[in-house]
Amino acid sequence: MSKKPENHREDVAGRANVEDTPELLAYYNELDAMDAGALWTVANKIEPWEPKSTSIPVIWRYAGLREHVLRSVDLVTPEKAGRRVVYFNNPGRTDVAAAVGWLYSGLQVMNPGETASAHRHSATAVRFIIEGSGAYTVVDGHKMNLGANDFVLTPNGTWHEHGVAADGTPCIWQDGLDIPLMNALEANFYEVHPELQQAVGYEVDDMTKTWGNPGLLPSGDEWQKPYSPMYKYEWAPTYEALSRYASTTDGSPFDGVMMEYVNPVDGGSVTKTLGASMQMLRPGEHTKAHRHTGSYLYHVTKGSGHSIINGQRFDWKEHDIFCVPSWAWHEHANASDREDACLFCLNDLPVMRSLGIYREQAFGENGGHQPSSDALTSRKDK
Repeated sequence: MSKKPENHREDVAGRANVEDTPELLAYYNELDAMDAGALWTVANKIEPWEPKSTSIPVIWRYAGLREHVLRSVDLVTPEKAGRRVVYFNNPGRTDVAAAVGWLYSGLQVMNPGETASAHRHSATAVRFIIEGSGAYTVVDGHKMNLGANDFVLTPNGTWHEHGVAADGTPCIWQDGLDIPLMNALEANFYEVHPELQQAVGYEVDDMTKTWGNPGLLPSGDEWQKPYSPMYKYEWAPTYEALSRYASTTDGSPFDGVMMEYVNPVDGGSVTKTLGASMQMLRPGEHTKAHRHTGSYLYHVTKGSGHSIINGQRFDWKEHDIFCVPSWAWHEHANASDREDACLFCLNDLPVMRSLGIYREQAFGENGGHQPSSDALTSRKDK
């Protein structure tokens, strides 16, 4: 990391070490009139010495939000609302409706017998199923039945729709999309299916049966698309794999026992813009603090504990959701000395890696723990 020169001065406007004079102020006004400006007046703002995220750490309590999510069922229909979702609005990113960084997320609810019209868009989307039975997703004609803690892909450009079987129960899942990124790139499109619903052209759960066999790939069945053919990653085999791995490793001092969801064809990220992982904190485990580029949205899949993010402590329990902004110090702790805790993480690591801008740093010389405030109480808890 480069060190600031001793004579460096950065004021609130992000200007370099240049003092205003009447001549300079007049010069700036003349440039402004021509829709131009002097770089040195904004250089330290647009090229900071290190990342300065406008996102702030936030925790969204599922127990409190769940009531409001279910209440939306009585207030709007899927047909009128398009999607019945309560989204997460980071106070530092309200202008782009992001949960953290360039990641959008929210909680969607559907009742038994309801279906949402098929559509496609430039944004890549994922779903993490929280509760209920009978939920399903159809992606490009491939239907998947969904259960609690299943992780589901709807890659950009694919026709997809969601629903709940008539004999099911109300279902809630977490949506995650790169909508803010697509809008920042001015490349977002949205299209409704001409027939509103798409035909199911394959055996139910065929993609998981074809591509979800550990260590094996189908012979002669080539996959050329830039995202994973494993549209659904089920919870049971995920947790089993994590438990097996935990029996053979000490894990990372910063992340515990962590495994990434990958494209089985090439071992890469599940999509080009959104990545995901599942990590286990063993009983009593408290990781060391570190920070890295990229935005991270955690879903507490199992257990309870706390995280310290930039010196603030956030206590969490099952299905709470919290974010870690880019370049924010963070560490996690399992509250139980008997049971493990698991955290699902949605992130933009594929973007960081593909652009060559991923960077990581341990807290202290060899990693340690941050001093922290008491457990955070925010308006989300009240």
